[in-house]
Amino acid sequence: MHGPRDVRVEERKDPEIVQPTDAIIRLTAACVCGSDLWPYRGVEHLDGPTPMGHEYVGVVEEVGSEVANVEPGQFVVGSFFASDNTCEVCRAGYQPSCPHRVIMGSIGTQAQLLRVPLADGTLVATPELPPADLVPSLLAASDVLGTGWFGAEAAQVGPGKTVAVVGDGAVGLLAVLAAERMGAERIIAMSRHEPRQQLAREFGATDVVEERGDEGVARIKDLTGGLGAHSVVEAVGTQESMMQAIRATRPGGHVGYVGVAHDVALPGDELFFSHVHLHGGPAPVRRFLPELIDLIWRREIDPGKVFDLALPLERAAEGYRAMDERRAIKTLLTF
Repeated sequence: MHGPRDVRVEERKDPEIVQPTDAIIRLTAACVCGSDLWPYRGVEHLDGPTPMGHEYVGVVEEVGSEVANVEPGQFVVGSFFASDNTCEVCRAGYQPSCPHRVIMGSIGTQAQLLRVPLADGTLVATPELPPADLVPSLLAASDVLGTGWFGAEAAQVGPGKTVAVVGDGAVGLLAVLAAERMGAERIIAMSRHEPRQQLAREFGATDVVEERGDEGVARIKDLTGGLGAHSVVEAVGTQESMMQAIRATRPGGHVGYVGVAHDVALPGDELFFSHVHLHGGPAPVRRFLPELIDLIWRREIDPGKVFDLALPLERAAEGYRAMDERRAIKTLLTF
């Protein structure tokens, strides 16, 4: 990405093993994330041309001398944060805060070949090479599925609870799927877009609320006897979406915030008197990958349905544009 709305597909030097803990993978598929739209729209500043992408699946081509958990020929799924997965923070389940973490977006995964640092702690192999129809779902597990899953977990979703999801992008939609898997009794998707509403219902939403802001909060209160939802997932990252999530949560309820926050400031007095729990941040996808891969492999979930546009890598700019204009939920890039 050279600047706002300026995406170009260019040749880069093939990656090489730099550290003995690295692996090189040949990507089977990549994709565009909603968070990639922040710099695309100029909200985040780029300091010159920047490699893009942080979601990836593919086949291992080469490993460093200290890599023991994956080997060439295996199909692997990785998180958008590389981590050692052995330190105290990782063992507690918060791999994005690993002291040795590497942000995969700094390397750029919208490419044919990729160097993955800390391969043993980052990559999870599938039982065998997957059939083509499972690749989109496995790719979703690299970020948006794990992020939606973390949002639901952070919001303490469980049996008998009413859940509201703020945001109808891929993460929000997969938070709906996660809430259904976690046994929520009622799942309210907040969406104004009919195709996304349909997919939300397919994933398990029982209700759809089209209102936003204060009107959206009032509608949630109407649906919950004036109390608000037990659990709310915030999957956007704006001031409006965060306050909508907090205000739609009942006293004692939980907000799981996984939208990448931009200029969000919380009013302390309102938060103090709300009795609402807040937990979130960058999703520890690596924590969930074994479970999510297993669910996908056994075809119990199909998160790949969030990909509603597939384009070859050389047309990546078109994929960004379609998502920016909300003509696509999520763009799959093929090779």
